[in-house]
Amino acid sequence: MSQSTSKLSRRTLFAGASTVGAIAAVASLMPSVQGVATVADQPPKATPEKGGGYHLSAHVKQYYKTTLV
Repeated sequence: MSQSTSKLSRRTLFAGASTVGAIAAVASLMPSVQGVATVADQPPKATPEKGGGYHLSAHVKQYYKTTLV
């Protein structure tokens, strides 16, 4: 019977390990992509008939900027 078995040589093992290490090093040096949610400047919608209602004003935008870490 002829069995085809692949042997994992030491050279192949170290080549694979160094490749994985190199990929990890490059990935750690890449700038991280952060999704920054921006709110489009749209005119405020009509306020509800009974008053109140939330709208994004310049004051609220300034507050949100101060809360960023």
